[in-house]
Amino acid sequence: MHPPRRHTTPRLAALATAAAVLLAPQLTWAAEPEPPVEAGIVVEKVDGLADDFVNGVDVSSIVALENSGVTFRDRDGAPADLFDVLETADVNYVRVRVWNDPADAAGRGYGGGNNDVATAVAIGERATAHGMRLLVDFHYSDFWADPAKQQAPKAWEGMTVAEKADATADFTTDALARLRDAGVDVGMVQVGNETNNGVAGVTGWPGMSQIFSAGSRAVRDVYPDALVAVHFTNPERAGSYASIAASLDTHGVDYDVFASSYYPYWHGSLSNLTSVLSTVADTYGKKVMVAETSWNYTLEDGDGHENTIREATASPLYPSSVQGQATAVRDVMQAVTDVGPAGLGVFYWEPAWLPVGPPEDLEQNRTLWETHGSGWASSFAAEYDPEDAGEWYGGSSWDNQALFDVTGRPLESLDVFRYARTGSTAPREVVGVTGVEVTVAHGAPVELPSTVTVRYNDGSQEQHAVTWGNGLDEIDGPGTYDIVGTTDSGHTVSATVVVIAANAVVNHSFEDDDLSMWTITGTGAAVEDDPDASDGARSLKFWADEDYAFTVEQTVTGLPAGTYRLSATTQGGSVGEGDTLVLTATSGGQELDVPVRLDGWRTYSTATVDDVLVGEDGTVTVGAAFALTAGAWGNLDDVRLVRVDTEDAELVSVTATPPTRVDYAVGDTFDQTGMTVVATYADGTTRDVTALATISSPDMSTPGRKAVTATFDGMTASVTITVMDATEPPRGPGTPPGGDDATPGTPGGPSGGTPGTGAGATSDPATVSATGVGGLLARTGADIGTVLVGALVLLGLGTALVVAVRRRGSGPVED
Repeated sequence: MHPPRRHTTPRLAALATAAAVLLAPQLTWAAEPEPPVEAGIVVEKVDGLADDFVNGVDVSSIVALENSGVTFRDRDGAPADLFDVLETADVNYVRVRVWNDPADAAGRGYGGGNNDVATAVAIGERATAHGMRLLVDFHYSDFWADPAKQQAPKAWEGMTVAEKADATADFTTDALARLRDAGVDVGMVQVGNETNNGVAGVTGWPGMSQIFSAGSRAVRDVYPDALVAVHFTNPERAGSYASIAASLDTHGVDYDVFASSYYPYWHGSLSNLTSVLSTVADTYGKKVMVAETSWNYTLEDGDGHENTIREATASPLYPSSVQGQATAVRDVMQAVTDVGPAGLGVFYWEPAWLPVGPPEDLEQNRTLWETHGSGWASSFAAEYDPEDAGEWYGGSSWDNQALFDVTGRPLESLDVFRYARTGSTAPREVVGVTGVEVTVAHGAPVELPSTVTVRYNDGSQEQHAVTWGNGLDEIDGPGTYDIVGTTDSGHTVSATVVVIAANAVVNHSFEDDDLSMWTITGTGAAVEDDPDASDGARSLKFWADEDYAFTVEQTVTGLPAGTYRLSATTQGGSVGEGDTLVLTATSGGQELDVPVRLDGWRTYSTATVDDVLVGEDGTVTVGAAFALTAGAWGNLDDVRLVRVDTEDAELVSVTATPPTRVDYAVGDTFDQTGMTVVATYADGTTRDVTALATISSPDMSTPGRKAVTATFDGMTASVTITVMDATEPPRGPGTPPGGDDATPGTPGGPSGGTPGTGAGATSDPATVSATGVGGLLARTGADIGTVLVGALVLLGLGTALVVAVRRRGSGPVED
């Protein structure tokens, strides 16, 4: 097996020769380690870093970007070839994804780089010319493959597993032969991408193993010295990798490298990553690596298409800065190195997926995304992936995680591969102040800390005293409040205070070890630690490789008689036709249930049972009942039962979510189907008032963006639709008008995730007023949300913007 190649400078070669001569008689001295270099960022040296460590990048989008007019630059700002810049940064490996047929019947590309075999050859030739080896990442699909979806290529539809295995061998052989004939130095081949839940439309280990083995045999035939890699994600799930590796071994899959995605904001601790990879390496004698990782250097959007990581989804684990980005990558390198000799290296996912134009040129950007495939998905992908790409197609959701700025100039974080060998130093400076989050029950005192954590670029932290603004007195009921403070060193910090209505459910988010109040029956469900929990650190997780069913219940006693509302939050996917998922409430002779949704990885959906009547006995049984097909997965969390006697409660705000259809042609009839109107009251309760609200009729006779206004009890909320000339091409179902694009999750990139958070996500958000704002405090309703994800953006004193955002479920699906 070929070890990964690393560039050797003349200086290092000379040192090696001199050392060989001097040490030939006996080992009498060791070369002094190189001192840290002076730089603009601080990078701690990676201890034990191997000379042949893989410094990899996945630049699969490069051809589409260059065709769209994107220019890359060197460190001085002069136009440069991307591969020249990568070579000077000590990148020694390039990864490229390969889809079988990423185009519709008319030959129009699905986007995401339009990465067919020809594109892989073009990228491979450039990598080889710069002394870099190529990792070929076969998805065995016509578009993004990840834990949320492993759709077979169009040409493989209707095939048996055995026939798909033969097709896998043929496709892999042909693609690699074309690379070999072009002189491409292929050092590693992935037979599948994030294949936790399937590959090429095949689920279950007997069938999946046939696909893996067929791909592996083809690699051995065409590139006998190349490493064969299998690729999975969600290292944070306890026992997952050990189970996967055991299944691969049981079914005799021939491979060399167990590769993992690791995105710090999704995938748990680095110590756990090292641990689970070490277990695979030690138990089965395999090499291991991180095939995908990244971090954001900013939270700004560069192209008008919302980013996967933004204000609402950002993690505080590292600063959102060039320094934070470099530290995040360096730490992943250390985690893989800590595995020992089996730790091959790390690949940064799409460090060059830059905007094709600024946000203000959104319409022009859309044209480029459609024409050249430089966005995460084009509208043409709807024929293959109608429910995801067909709705949420658009630009790059990854531009703020690039290792280049929006002008194409490399950020200093790209040099982390070089700096990690010696370390680098820079003047000490503050890189961030850790914010404060406090959640209290209504009526409980709110106490904010007297000190906060100030973080520095060298990794150190200090506690600084903080003075909070005058906001606590404005807290007058359930809701979300932001209070601004200033440290004694002059830095601004914010505290988010969430006041929740009293919840009658005991251990509502499964955080306590004592689960005696819950009755869980059936199979496939258990309370576990869960980074995807909607509340806290644990949830009721469920999954099985065969059909399964379970119930979870709690009987609540001692309640005052009255009207209550039950709610629970879920996320997950792979629900089969005919599966049953319901949230239930039983009190006296009343039995109520509502459907529960699994809309994708981290696409949190809250089901609500209204008008739960509790009698004089004060008793109600709440819970959920699921009957699922094999492979369906997800979690249930944050079960709440709150009293909602709102006759005397003050109306605080009205919010609206857009109708199902938001794009029309001139002369069409407006359809309000799917539009909902929700009232929020001062006691934190909400009420669906769609049937009671007055909804305006927009002018459909002329083109343009039209407001649709819902009015209830004197308050209004608006959404926007687009009326287009008949000659204007449609943007597809669910595409928002204008430039306020929300996006779904990430396609094949992050764990399951990949780049897009979709182009056409929602229509324009509803703008509502909020009361009780004073000083530095902004207040919003306690339960503003939709069945999808609610993002709350504070606009100023007295106004809140509620944006309904549907995230793409490409993560395991990170479930």
